[in-house]
Amino acid sequence: MTEELSDRQKEIIDVSLHLIAESGIQGLTIKNLAKKIGFSESAIYRHYENKIQILVAILNFFKENTERLFASELNADGDALTKINHLLFNQFKIFSASPSLVAVIFSEELFRNEAILMEKVSEIMNNNFDTLTQIIKSGQEKGKLRADVGAEHLAVVIMGSLRLFVKQWHMSNYAFNLTEKGNELSNSIKILVTNKI
Repeated sequence: MTEELSDRQKEIIDVSLHLIAESGIQGLTIKNLAKKIGFSESAIYRHYENKIQILVAILNFFKENTERLFASELNADGDALTKINHLLFNQFKIFSASPSLVAVIFSEELFRNEAILMEKVSEIMNNNFDTLTQIIKSGQEKGKLRADVGAEHLAVVIMGSLRLFVKQWHMSNYAFNLTEKGNELSNSIKILVTNKI
């Protein structure tokens, strides 16, 4: 668990996400951040050493939120299909509320030279993948989900669909309602993974 953020750190993260939304990760610099918030660069350095530390804080924030969501679905009552549907809906809701998160979470190609960022993105993907796989296995054991395809492969199909769909939304400059269209995608995924027997 990461330590609690101060109000100033939360403000820096919030404004950083706004900057990323406006001009991409490249637009996030300490200079631009100081200008946008309205205080000196040295004031920002008191909270974060550099841009990388700010991105780590954003990834940690997202990681804790998604892990909480995935864990609560894993332990919730209800069948696997309902849990998968809730997970997808909640992810769409998070990205709709903060679109600039997409630019950070799905920008691992920009992080290739920053081991700490690659590690964080990897942790998020692996943790979510493992939890989703457990949910799928449980659904297969109960005869609700198709068992002719491995649980790991079904998890790849679901997570890959989510990723591509959110990226399409991002690349289209948010041209459609992510939660509404996401609900349609969830229904299609449901058809693909349900045990027909």
